[in-house]
Amino acid sequence: MKTVGLIGGMSWESSILYYKIMNELVQRKLGGLNSAKTITYSLNFEEIAALQKAGRWKEAADVLIDTARRLEKAGADIIVICTNTMHKVAKEVEQAIEIPLLHIVDATASQILASGFSKVGLLATKYTMEQEFYIERFRKLGIDVLIPSKEEREVVHQVIFEELCKGKVKPESRENYKKIINNLIQKGAQGIILGCTEITLLVKCEDSEVPLFDTTYIHAEEAVRYALQ
Repeated sequence: MKTVGLIGGMSWESSILYYKIMNELVQRKLGGLNSAKTITYSLNFEEIAALQKAGRWKEAADVLIDTARRLEKAGADIIVICTNTMHKVAKEVEQAIEIPLLHIVDATASQILASGFSKVGLLATKYTMEQEFYIERFRKLGIDVLIPSKEEREVVHQVIFEELCKGKVKPESRENYKKIINNLIQKGAQGIILGCTEITLLVKCEDSEVPLFDTTYIHAEEAVRYALQ
């Protein structure tokens, strides 16, 4: 079994899900007392969020590069960035290490294409919904991505940072997300990408008339597939 290096803490709420999912999948596949071999470096999200808000992505990239190198030195065979937004600097991280980096978009796109879909809606942070680094990668893989209106993007972003990253799951926020999902479906979305690793805490399959693509689960599942191949 290969060792997965997890860059976590962004937020720790979703990092827990990565660890849980990976261990459950390994135990299910191998049985017995088997569990995932992981090394986790949990960052202080307050520091990363401040760099995001200020647009200081080069400094944020430097933090993740240093973290990835530490995980590689510690014995990781692959790097997993446990957040969608920080894949904005995935290329820089990938170029700075000798081991592979498992990109969250590639793993998610594979499942979307396997479902026969070519147009999906996206719920994520404003950085992920409004900047090209994420959506453009999907487009290059043949998937058209729809995003909510400006006002709806503000709602989605606020719920992520002010509620979900702090462990708050509010019924009224779920209802707001359901309305936004329905609007994306009306625009032609065949499925919905939960493009922030915390959204799975709030939105479940029963909240959408079309399939959900939970990037947290998909990414963790792909990491396990790599570790066991």
